[in-house]
Amino acid sequence: MTTPSTTESRGIRLGLRANLAQFTLLVAVNALVGGMLGQERTVLPLLADQVFHLAAYTSALTYILAFGTTKAITNFLAGTLSDRYGRKPVLIAGWLLALPVPAMLAWGPSWGWIVGANVLLGVSQGLAWSTTVIMKIDLAGPERRGLAMGFNEAAGYGAVAATAMATGAIAAHAGLRPEPFFLGAAYAALGLGLSVFVVRETRGHALAEAALHPQQTVAETELSTGRVARRTSFTDKALSAASQAGMVNNLDDALAWGIFPLLFAAHGLSIAQIGILAALYPAVWGAGQLLTGWWSDHIGRKHLITTGMLLQAAAIALVAAGTTFGIWAVAQILLGVGTALVYPTLLAVIGDVAHPAWRARAVGVYRLWRDGGFAVGALLAGAVADIYSLTTAIWAIAALTAASGLLVAVRMYETHPRT
Repeated sequence: MTTPSTTESRGIRLGLRANLAQFTLLVAVNALVGGMLGQERTVLPLLADQVFHLAAYTSALTYILAFGTTKAITNFLAGTLSDRYGRKPVLIAGWLLALPVPAMLAWGPSWGWIVGANVLLGVSQGLAWSTTVIMKIDLAGPERRGLAMGFNEAAGYGAVAATAMATGAIAAHAGLRPEPFFLGAAYAALGLGLSVFVVRETRGHALAEAALHPQQTVAETELSTGRVARRTSFTDKALSAASQAGMVNNLDDALAWGIFPLLFAAHGLSIAQIGILAALYPAVWGAGQLLTGWWSDHIGRKHLITTGMLLQAAAIALVAAGTTFGIWAVAQILLGVGTALVYPTLLAVIGDVAHPAWRARAVGVYRLWRDGGFAVGALLAGAVADIYSLTTAIWAIAALTAASGLLVAVRMYETHPRT
């Protein structure tokens, strides 16, 4: 019998092998998207402290709040826009908005310019990263969706890690501004060029997959955006469990991005050492997804997500308990492993459950919740750190992450069709 991954429909073939060239190109494009985020990971927390002298942690984390809020909202819109206008135009729009960001970070005269750059970066990432996810799901077909998401997220966060380490080394040698942000300018120009001239539209692949599904009612396949949002957020147990876990996962990332470097600096670590730690977590996270996405295609999604959330909680607790570079390096590795177990697997859950007719919107709703975690993390961690201490904020997030993992264990059902 012919499977959906090999069936041809109107000249369109689904599957990684059949679409290898475009899939590989989209992996490269998403690496550039990740690099745009990576240029901030080491430098911006130190910039807030050492250049703009922001004493309150809540104020220092406003750039993460601005980034997370705008990215979350744009994620939601990206799914609807890509269904309506196609994937490629949305991807190009994301890169156009990224172009001024490096210059604003490099030469912005006030903290307001940095926050404004992160508003643009959030919209850009919401459009570009969401669209590369949707396009890879379109191309991969149902059988290798976890593997496809592993490649996508590995490329993005591998680039976050490499760029965080590179900008840390540049900052240690040349200062916090402007040289570290020249990398971002190169990424934006290359990403825009590839998206305009080489990337091809993939919406036809989603339509081809939808045609292969068993006959379903109009009510099932033609859901309104409001119904998709309710199903993804609340009523479907797997989709809603994935949405809350995604939000807590990126809440953890906001903590690692904004609070960890300040803790490390307060204990006397150098910029170069902070850069290594800032890179270690996304490096393990990125590389690990090459395995975990594939693994979830073979053993299922739920147990990997539960284990990953609990491992993240343990790693964050180790950061709170530690005081040395070595302990923190181990914690960053464990945090990366835990996140690798969770990140592509959550996206695969959305792809498993959502019908191709409304899958892009479901991805958008999930990413609205997930990247809303940046904003929640900035507010929560900043407020607790201002009232109590940096260490107390980290302990609080560790407890919240453990609770999220337990909720997945109780609420989510297994979604992988083979399992």
